[in-house]
Amino acid sequence: MKLAAFTRQGLAGVGLVEGHEIADVSAADPRLPRDLRTLLEGGDEARDAISAAALRAARHPLAEVRLQAPIAAPRKFLGLGLSYRSHAAEVVSRGRALPEHQNWFNKQVTAVNGPYDPIHMPRVSVQLDYEGEVAVVIGRRARHVRAADAGGVIAGFMVCNDVSVRDWQQRSPTGTLGKSFDTHGPIGPWLTTADEVADPHALRLRTWVDGALRQDGDTAELIYSFGQMIEELSTVFTLEPGDILTTGTPSGVGQYMHPPLWLTVGQTVRVEVEGLGHIENTIVAEPDGA
Repeated sequence: MKLAAFTRQGLAGVGLVEGHEIADVSAADPRLPRDLRTLLEGGDEARDAISAAALRAARHPLAEVRLQAPIAAPRKFLGLGLSYRSHAAEVVSRGRALPEHQNWFNKQVTAVNGPYDPIHMPRVSVQLDYEGEVAVVIGRRARHVRAADAGGVIAGFMVCNDVSVRDWQQRSPTGTLGKSFDTHGPIGPWLTTADEVADPHALRLRTWVDGALRQDGDTAELIYSFGQMIEELSTVFTLEPGDILTTGTPSGVGQYMHPPLWLTVGQTVRVEVEGLGHIENTIVAEPDGA
């Protein structure tokens, strides 16, 4: 399934994407929750209800709806640093040491942004950077999960841009401030359920800025498997339905260009992951009062 959050004619709902159309399952079955996090909490019963509702749901062209962030209010939005071999190599080339263990940080949930919504250029920095990533979405409550069993707790996958403000990222060892500016976590375009992804460790990931290819990697480069990531986190705390784990970026970020190529107002960043779709966001000046 490709499950999307969308609005149409001012009404919000959840839909099932099929080709270039979306089946409005929320309208077909008013008993269904109108947000994906709550639907995931419903487990297999909710998933069966979605399938049944899709059979009788009205269908609309994707061009006639506005896709929203699939998980608008996750309880956790976590990111992993230095998890691709190519990105680790470019970091080491600048004299930085690699962490001995998985290096997780928080992105505040207010950073969540829609797949085609604008990204704010902060008033306090020019060091705005992109990081095309695969996001894992948790499907059920889980604690002390072994890597080999982690597939059973994954609801699916999304595309993410872990937008980073580099000078603010360096303000503390956690990096949280530079990762958490509002609008700096666009995700989508929908949640592709795990059963539709034949091998999540063989997905091509590419990022373009104004049509110029900046990143071209593959999840085969990951230092840690998705299972190892979930084992690490669930050793410490309970993972919950709708939690987002954004899993690192390959080489090619603007920070390590010669000279650095920071994003500027008016530029558009497109991140595409094989089989998961793409997100595309334009940089705008941070509005007054934001």
